[in-house]
Amino acid sequence: DAKHLVPNKMRDFFCTINLDQEEVFRTQVVEKSLSPYFGEEFYFEIPRTFQWLSFYIYDKSVLQKDLRIGKVSIKKEDLCNYTGKENWFMLQPVDSNSEVQGKVHLELKLNELITDNGSVCQQLVVHIKECHGLPLINGQNCDPYATVSLVGPSRNDQKKTKVKKKTSNPQFNETFYFEVTRSSSYTKKSQFQVEEEDIEKLEVRVDLWNNGNLVQDVFLGEIKVPVKVLRNDSFQAWYLLQPRENGNKSSKTDDLGSLRLNICYTEDSVLPSEYYASLRNLLLKSSDVQPISASAAYILSEVCRDKYDAVLPLVRLLLHHHKLVPFVAAVAELDLKDTQEANTVFRGNSLATRCVDEMMKIVGKHYLKVTLKPVIDEICESPKPCEIDPIKLREGDNVEINMENLRYYVDKVFREIVRSSISCPTLMCDVFYSLRHLAAKRFPNDPHVQYSAVSSFVFLRFFAVAVVSPHTFHLRPHHPDAQTSRTLTLISKAIQTLGSWGSLTKSKLSSFKETFMCEFFKTFQEEKFTESVKKFLDDVSSTESKEPSGLSEPVHLKEGEMYKRAQGRTRIGKKNFKKRWFCLTSREFTYHKQQDKEPIFTIPIKNILAVEKLDESSFNKKNMFQVLHGEKPLYIQANNCVEASEWIEALCRVTRCNQKRLSFYHPSAFLNGNWLCCKATIENTVGCARCTADVPADTQIEIDGDRETERIYSLFTINMSKLQKLEEACGSIAVYQGPRKEPDDYSNFTIEDSVATFHTLKQIIDIVEKLNESHEKYRKKRSSSAKYGSE
Repeated sequence: DAKHLVPNKMRDFFCTINLDQEEVFRTQVVEKSLSPYFGEEFYFEIPRTFQWLSFYIYDKSVLQKDLRIGKVSIKKEDLCNYTGKENWFMLQPVDSNSEVQGKVHLELKLNELITDNGSVCQQLVVHIKECHGLPLINGQNCDPYATVSLVGPSRNDQKKTKVKKKTSNPQFNETFYFEVTRSSSYTKKSQFQVEEEDIEKLEVRVDLWNNGNLVQDVFLGEIKVPVKVLRNDSFQAWYLLQPRENGNKSSKTDDLGSLRLNICYTEDSVLPSEYYASLRNLLLKSSDVQPISASAAYILSEVCRDKYDAVLPLVRLLLHHHKLVPFVAAVAELDLKDTQEANTVFRGNSLATRCVDEMMKIVGKHYLKVTLKPVIDEICESPKPCEIDPIKLREGDNVEINMENLRYYVDKVFREIVRSSISCPTLMCDVFYSLRHLAAKRFPNDPHVQYSAVSSFVFLRFFAVAVVSPHTFHLRPHHPDAQTSRTLTLISKAIQTLGSWGSLTKSKLSSFKETFMCEFFKTFQEEKFTESVKKFLDDVSSTESKEPSGLSEPVHLKEGEMYKRAQGRTRIGKKNFKKRWFCLTSREFTYHKQQDKEPIFTIPIKNILAVEKLDESSFNKKNMFQVLHGEKPLYIQANNCVEASEWIEALCRVTRCNQKRLSFYHPSAFLNGNWLCCKATIENTVGCARCTADVPADTQIEIDGDRETERIYSLFTINMSKLQKLEEACGSIAVYQGPRKEPDDYSNFTIEDSVATFHTLKQIIDIVEKLNESHEKYRKKRSSSAKYGSE
């Protein structure tokens, strides 16, 4: 959220997340506010190097360009200082002098030259080779040029490169010569030297600019290199472009407002698979350990400050190795031991509930789409007024008509859910089956608890959450507007109530905080809805397979708007890029003129031969990739680097088993009669570059087991002091069986069996120490082989 934003009047605000200057996500628009609450969470892989993670606050405009109010920019190196906790950041002004990204490749050299008369002069040679990753200007590649200056107290010699058109990676390859010191007698100076007072004060400055033609040139960044570092050496390095030192000094920074962020940034070095065998095996055995609180997986959740840090990699690893269901059952049983009342079953944020939540997010994506997407699309695309709160009614609204509209939507969503059991993934059914029977065993005298144990997840934590945030679950490509969001919130509340076993009784209705919701639910027939819920919960918590043989429905994997290059089937007309709606299922890859229109081009998945990145130089466009199939390559441009990476991974996963996959491809396009990469003139010639390695093999769930194990190792390393404290606590309990003298040391830990827990802890600490040694060897090897200034 943000507060005290300028201008000091109610406006419509949204926030974007940027890698350097590239926007990768944006929030919904919060209308008429000075302190907008966004409340949104974004999780994404970072597919490229970057310097800054930035957040921009925009004032939304209908007729003009959206106005950037301010920004928060955090250097990559500083992200670790803010990770895992909430921080308020003052908004900084946005100006071209501080908006920089990219790097420049320079070679610098000091020469001595002997003139015709035998005297010596000192010469600086600056070879500006290339730049990489310059920002887009107004969404397009820039027209960059560089100025190269030798700057001192009393001199500023400046030279300029040629302008390179439409590229973010210009190849300059220009050399400039500067006189450093005055000529001197050759006999007087037999060896090359530069006077200290001169060398200390001189520096090379390279400024990058975008050529504005008829408008003002835009500053892209600068670097400064003191001449004194060169001495007698030739020096070659990549330098990150920096903002101007006076970039923000003229502007006030205390009156733009502030932004609250909770950032969690992780960066892991994943070693070869064999290094993780011991830790992986220890974690996978967790469900067999008695008691479960003595297992490695449970101990991980105990020592992490935020359980979610542990849950995400743990669930993915156990899911990847088919060990999740027994582990969830074991931790759920422990959870139930501490539950005293049947009506509070699985209502807290325990390890068990968080594991089930994460499992449903991962394996339930397709289930949500086939169940809710059609009705959510109807609500968002043809919205009817549904406000029933008398305080929020707009002028001219009829509460009775609104209640009818809301009832229509609630009935439709509820009907789709209770009819969807045949589509519920088998893994979810297996987990629900375990939870149901564990709850019934814990509270044998309560006939309803077996249903509430399941409904608390499938209705409250799955369907209701997806209804209120359809964009988060990829049910909608964009955020719904404010009125539609309110409608979805009311529907979500209704679904939670209808799905809660026995909640339609009069005694329960009287406990509603909002009297208008109480009045709304009086129109529902309790018996009809409770029977439908009961049947649905019976179906989804059964271990019988309900998935139809042959999987008649294709699995919907990904969709979104991108740009494709015209296939060029006719000789007439320019081959241009057009915006299209792309859709990927387990059967085919299609694009459409608009969403929900018939496809205008279809590639069966079995016909895809390779999916690879495309060099930017092909069309002077970023974030491009190519889909190779029987016909000409399909060239596609994604909207940002994160989106491009996600599409490439999704397409590679679904085509991994294709028998005719290529081993070689062309990284550039075939233009003007030759391949730009290898200059071959035959269009169907074999590729000149080897195809990238296979991705993790799972169509719907992209999991890299080694990477998840590395993340768990990192968490154990960060929390080593807690592991050691827990180990000491187990030792003291085992030795001293009397009253605990120092409960503060381990009172927050669950220790059911001190001997078993101690044994597991010793194994964890030993394994982590061995992995520490392996990582240290890797770091030393990398640092010894890395050259300063290398790309």
